[in-house]
Amino acid sequence: MLWLRILLSIAAILTGYTLGSIPTGYLIGKAWGVDVREHGSGRTGGTNVWRATKQVWPLVLTVSGDVIKGMAAVLIGRYVLGPYAAWSELTAALAGAAAIAGHNWSFMLGLRGGAGGMTAGAALIMLSPTAGVVVAVIAVALLLITHYASVATLTVGLGSLIVLGLLTLVAGNANPWPHLIFGVMAAVGILWALRPNLKRLIQGTERRITF
Repeated sequence: MLWLRILLSIAAILTGYTLGSIPTGYLIGKAWGVDVREHGSGRTGGTNVWRATKQVWPLVLTVSGDVIKGMAAVLIGRYVLGPYAAWSELTAALAGAAAIAGHNWSFMLGLRGGAGGMTAGAALIMLSPTAGVVVAVIAVALLLITHYASVATLTVGLGSLIVLGLLTLVAGNANPWPHLIFGVMAAVGILWALRPNLKRLIQGTERRITF
């Protein structure tokens, strides 16, 4: 029934936002005796957790948690509707985008959070493995070349939209149009969250990551 599909879709999208809102980096930081919101950028992503704790394990755990959030959101959105393929792929895309929104603007932290790069990348891989791998390779390469985490995160956001768009043009119906909705929402969400970083990149004051 139509109303049931709509309710299930809404429930999956809300679940995606709730999963994304779990403040992994904040919780990991607290476990190491640090409130990451009081350090560096004040974000809860892996980069700021690394800078705040100055240890690798908090970074690894934070990244793992943020990746799981994005993957789980898409899986829940894709399979909650069972056989309704078109609906399930649209719901999966919206649930993945909702996880990014939850990560960036967590209701558990007063609408604060991270920039969404890891969560977005994980959701993208679950939606379209081809697009996910291409974007991940480019983002990692740019991170190693520039040492700017914000550049890698920005690449995930814009790359999601560009690569999914190209795949749609090349593959046609093989790449569901709902994926483009995810690409748009991921790009907008990450760009908005990275506004301060973009300003610092233009001014040449953005902090680099040292490995």
